[in-house]
Amino acid sequence: MIRANENYNKLQASYLFSDIAKRVETFQQNNPDTHVIRLGIGDVTRALPKAVIKGFHDGVDEMAVDATFRGYGPEQGYAFLRETIAAHDFQARGADITADEIFVSDGAKCDTGNFQELFATDIKIAIPDPVYPVYLDTNVMAGRTGEFQNGRYENIVYMDCLKENNFMPELPKEKVDLIYLCFPNNPTGATATKAQLKVWVDYARQNRALILFDAAYEAFIREDTLPRSIYEIEGAKEVAVEFRSFSKTAGFTGTRCGFTVVPKECMVFSATGEKISLHRLWHRRQSTKFNGVSYPVQRATQAVYSKEGQVQVKELIDYYLNNADIICKTIASLGLDYVGGKNSPYIWIDGQGRDSWDFFDLLLNKASVVCTPGGGFGLCGNPYIRISAFNSLENVTLAMERVRKALK
Repeated sequence: MIRANENYNKLQASYLFSDIAKRVETFQQNNPDTHVIRLGIGDVTRALPKAVIKGFHDGVDEMAVDATFRGYGPEQGYAFLRETIAAHDFQARGADITADEIFVSDGAKCDTGNFQELFATDIKIAIPDPVYPVYLDTNVMAGRTGEFQNGRYENIVYMDCLKENNFMPELPKEKVDLIYLCFPNNPTGATATKAQLKVWVDYARQNRALILFDAAYEAFIREDTLPRSIYEIEGAKEVAVEFRSFSKTAGFTGTRCGFTVVPKECMVFSATGEKISLHRLWHRRQSTKFNGVSYPVQRATQAVYSKEGQVQVKELIDYYLNNADIICKTIASLGLDYVGGKNSPYIWIDGQGRDSWDFFDLLLNKASVVCTPGGGFGLCGNPYIRISAFNSLENVTLAMERVRKALK
């Protein structure tokens, strides 16, 4: 008898963004002539930079000629891209990351979800609340949690991110083995200083723990004093894995490319305490289960780092940050508290006592604007909604006019 992985039965309802899509679909069926503005899911809306398009064309043209055709590529990614990433994103900022510590993939979501496969099922995990659902759900699927009770899973250490602590997770009171961190944060938009990250790195080193650091939104950081990578912190290479994405940085949500950094100094341990190379484990996992990102996509990604590409990518990010500023000013004018929007494309808005799904329905039904209910990110997210800056300037401006009228 073929048996199911019954850990899937522990998952709550369906995936957050699937629930949102169903509600929006129902609304549109009932209001077919209404222009719905989507500021919920973090999907970009502007075209790929011209330099990236040229990179795509160059890669496709090479595939059309026998002499330059590529078949299976290296699972870790082509050297030309990994070397470019290492030099630009890390070495230029004083972080000693080498090309062979970088693994090119089809996106940070896949890597953050898959990375937990490398660990024992009985480790103790610390996860922020609110949190990007993939971190938690993939560990539920793997059987690392107990049942779901009173809004949370058993056997998980939840790190509350509240207005009172500036939405910054605090060190767990009990010893943990695996820590998920995300800065700039999704969903709250909060950022971390070097001093704040050093506390986590020091904790991980003292407790032989590992940090999985999601830096998918690092390109939105505009304050020079804020770290763009956890490897800007001394000792982080021993205890941290970093995930990056080109989805929001360069509009690759439909193109799919990201990368994960696994330093060679980073170790995990056997049941008897013997050191095991995490780099070797991830390399083995990827070479077994992943065939690599297509050559044209990697050529297009390399173009992100060209002189023209860097200018065009900055223009893209500035465009979305301008949208975020418009959202922030509107929310402030309505007397609502918020965080984010400055070094992040997300604005985390306090509903002042409203249930987050009720707030979602209010904006959908009265303003025809789609947001994301904070309750979908965890128990601590319930009073909040997340609004995304990923849309056109015209739509964001119109959406904020509608929101102002609806909430007044």
